[in-house]
Amino acid sequence: MSPVLSVRDLSVRFRMRGGRHVAAVTGVGFDLAAGECLALVGESGCGKSVLASALLGLLPGNAQTAGTAVVDGIDLLAADERTLARAVRGRRVGLVPQSPAAHLTPVRTVRAQLEETLRQLAGTGRAELRAAAVAAAGRASFPADLLDHYPHQLSGGQAQRAATALALVGDAPLLLADEPTTGLDRDLVERTADELRRHTDTGRALLLITHDLAAAQRIADRVAVMYAGRIVELTAADRFFGAPGPRHPYARGLLAALPEREFTPIPGMPPELDALPDGCAFAPRCALRDDTCRAVPRSEDGVACHHAPRTRPAEEAPRA
Repeated sequence: MSPVLSVRDLSVRFRMRGGRHVAAVTGVGFDLAAGECLALVGESGCGKSVLASALLGLLPGNAQTAGTAVVDGIDLLAADERTLARAVRGRRVGLVPQSPAAHLTPVRTVRAQLEETLRQLAGTGRAELRAAAVAAAGRASFPADLLDHYPHQLSGGQAQRAATALALVGDAPLLLADEPTTGLDRDLVERTADELRRHTDTGRALLLITHDLAAAQRIADRVAVMYAGRIVELTAADRFFGAPGPRHPYARGLLAALPEREFTPIPGMPPELDALPDGCAFAPRCALRDDTCRAVPRSEDGVACHHAPRTRPAEEAPRA
């Protein structure tokens, strides 16, 4: 069965003043199957949201992309704006945005925006719109008594849930959720994550971009760890969060920093993307670094590290 999303060697560069180029995403590749959730995790500035923007054609004018990202026969990186607007966004790819305030229309109520989206994407008739809008809000735990509020009248968490409700309306085969639990308390984080999982279990694919490793553990089938624009480990979620655990030292550090684990931060800071070190970008922060780290590690068996223990590819299959 063909994957819902197939990404090959995706790279994004930004042209800056003075002729400089910033490598925000480099050589990313993965497949995402129907009914599967892939969690993309990593520190701020590692390229996660740039990757999501590239898939939706929402990069600024100074961006240059390379590689392919195919959904339903359409290469998202090569498609023109007309194709993206009419055939991709909302219909083939839905988005739960990181900043809902930028995606909600400020002069229209949440109900009006849901009803318009239901008309356009779901083909809902006028007579059914009111009930359908209430049902759509309920899927994202958005309170029905706030449907007639405008975006500026909502809290950050309420706006996030409104944006999630809008993203779910079209039942797109692929959903990109960029930090969908930002501003939510733990109960709402779990309810939102569970709704995204239910959406996935109906046969749709979910790319979850998140800092919240607890949410990722709750619903992900696989985990992709991103550092300095590259995926440094791609593995099954039960292996990542359980035994034997991740193999890349950066991925191990992310888990060790959690309060419920060792609560030990990774030393140092991520590199600036316009001043990446030679060789392995994580080496300056890594206790295992040696002379071999002067070369960029190749990704083998799902991990890009000169010192990571290797495993057979069969052990990296997504969990059922």
